[in-house]
Amino acid sequence: MTDTLVMQRIESNLARLRLPTIGQILDQVIKVAESKGKSYLSFLDELLEEEVAQKEQRRVETALKISGLPFIKSIDEFDFTFQPKLDRQKVMSLFDLTFIGQKANVIFLGPPGVGKTHLAVALALKACQAGLSIYFTTMEELIVKLKKDHEAGRAGKGRSYYKSSLVIVDEVGYTPSDREQCNLFFRFVANRYEKASTLITSNKAFSDWAELFCDPVIVTAILDRLLHHSVVINIKGNSYRLRAKEVKNAINIDQKMKACGPLLTTENGILLNDR
Repeated sequence: MTDTLVMQRIESNLARLRLPTIGQILDQVIKVAESKGKSYLSFLDELLEEEVAQKEQRRVETALKISGLPFIKSIDEFDFTFQPKLDRQKVMSLFDLTFIGQKANVIFLGPPGVGKTHLAVALALKACQAGLSIYFTTMEELIVKLKKDHEAGRAGKGRSYYKSSLVIVDEVGYTPSDREQCNLFFRFVANRYEKASTLITSNKAFSDWAELFCDPVIVTAILDRLLHHSVVINIKGNSYRLRAKEVKNAINIDQKMKACGPLLTTENGILLNDR
């Protein structure tokens, strides 16, 4: 059989086995292997490594698309210098993902703009890259989904917000919940308790949750399950959003000053444009 026919059969088999990357790089890898005298094992290893790398990249990209994450940011992009009171070591210890294996929870508390959602997204990204299933939702969106399942008579156990290894519930406490919503959230927390990890971000201290959920008894039951196996990080610092706004305003003022030209001062201290 000629080399051409052999190559055609290889390409056909690669397509049947769904190994497109090997098919794309095969000619190039063969030429490099021949020129450098690589062994058969080394040649095969390189092909398989490239195929696995591409499949993994596609898996991560697909998982991130369907995860519901509002944006993609890694922990490397988090500015710890802007939050000097934040325990960096405690935060970074979460990124070994041990808590997910232990079915433990993570709770980020703090005022708006301090980076709670950024840290939550960064943890989700790390978990996704490690091959774990993730799902992101705001509290408001979660309640809507839970209510629809309840009204339709569905348990919802097969939903991503139940079965994912890590579920992030963002913005807990931004809007108050009535008794029915409180019960729905309790069932959600109870169903995931000691089965999978839930990450909560909230702008309210735990002592304020009773006001949010109407029923102190249910709030106690929710917190009991969330906090039993958990890492709680309270972020006390300045708002990244306000800092960004201040920087933007400063740039706008600087640009306006430059557009007006240099300023001259009269003897009376009055500023005049140099026109």
